[in-house]
Amino acid sequence: MNSVSSPPPEASVSDSDSLTPKPRLLLIDDEVGITNALRRLFRPHGYQIEVAESGEAGIALCREKEFDLVISDMRMPGLDGAQTLETIRALQPHCIRLLLTGYADMRATIDAINRGKIYRYISKPWDDEEVLAILREAFEFKSMADENRRLQALTQAQNHALQSLNDELEQRVQDRTKELQQTYSFLDLAHQHLQTTFAHAVRTFANLIELRSPLMAGHSKRVADLAQGIALRMGLNEAECRTIFFAGLLHDIGKIGLPDHLMIKPITTMQSEELKQIAKHVTKGEAALMSLEELRPAAQLIRLHHERYDGQGYPDNLAGEGIPLGARILAVAEDFDELQMGLISPKKLSAEDARDFIHAHKGKRYDPRVVDYLSQEHAAQKQAIQRPVRTLSTDALRAGMVLAQDLISHSGILLLAKDFKLDNDLIRQLASFERTDGHLLDVVVYRE
Repeated sequence: MNSVSSPPPEASVSDSDSLTPKPRLLLIDDEVGITNALRRLFRPHGYQIEVAESGEAGIALCREKEFDLVISDMRMPGLDGAQTLETIRALQPHCIRLLLTGYADMRATIDAINRGKIYRYISKPWDDEEVLAILREAFEFKSMADENRRLQALTQAQNHALQSLNDELEQRVQDRTKELQQTYSFLDLAHQHLQTTFAHAVRTFANLIELRSPLMAGHSKRVADLAQGIALRMGLNEAECRTIFFAGLLHDIGKIGLPDHLMIKPITTMQSEELKQIAKHVTKGEAALMSLEELRPAAQLIRLHHERYDGQGYPDNLAGEGIPLGARILAVAEDFDELQMGLISPKKLSAEDARDFIHAHKGKRYDPRVVDYLSQEHAAQKQAIQRPVRTLSTDALRAGMVLAQDLISHSGILLLAKDFKLDNDLIRQLASFERTDGHLLDVVVYRE
């Protein structure tokens, strides 16, 4: 524990910060000196802090108030830290729990972690900067977990609403048997619509990261399409190809919290600390999607798509066939596109030079088999006979037309992906977007 001779000056708080509720902390320790030292450490960061001098007192406070994070000492009279945090977990399961302990308490610490589902433990004496870093990471983890729970609750509410609709439809079938066939057709159409809506929702979610810079526009879609094309050529089944496609769309979702300049900075020009920041995006991306059951297989591929075939990648240093095939495919597809965008080295490569770069590193960075299939897919794309297309204004669009290329706004936002089929509602929305944006759209569609 760092010595503190006097409390640090209070940190200034802007008007906008004052409108944002500060995290509520509860410090539990029978030693007043410990809690005072922690209060001095945390006070400049604007946390709302309360103190309890025993496990029983801390539990009583948790019965009355909600806390975002609780720090408890391990050894206290009465209830120890393990028992205290286990009880608090039952009262406030979403509260982050940290255990303050000495090295002599290691066996008890392990027991406390298992029983109380403790996020981290802090060894005494502690380092102030390390403790502050732990709190920042804990609140970041809690923020993602809260958002995941919110999305999960929203999904459950929508599923409940859909179930209610299905129940109502079934009752109508019983009352009106003559409409039975029509009702079944409606349900089948609704199911197809849900599948389509889910896919478009994933694409929209993927576009969030690309809103940060026009340079990123279309990147996720190109990676997803190329990865899916390679997977199809390698004989993967429909479900595996769909998982790879979703992973391609969302592979950079963990970068959403990075600074703008880091989003478009070539990897080879980054400093050590910047590389460490970038390396975290795979685990953050996995964590953001794990609560969504449909996307869990894709989340695993996102975690592992920066592993290298020679074992020099991250985050788990897997090698060769130990890396899931989908992740190996995703690594090739992403680097092929990023080499052309100038995100690996400052020089933007042509498609042929990017392919040659990847070919030169097969067996090292990349799976040789996947690289060979990349060459086949690239050659097939070059030789593909293009369907005739035409460019139209929004007032010339008609329902049923199909996009021949991605529709991107003047500011670089991907509005609709290639092969999207237009309907009247969507055409009206595009016309409305033009009026709001102040720029006309050039929409490229296939000739009918």
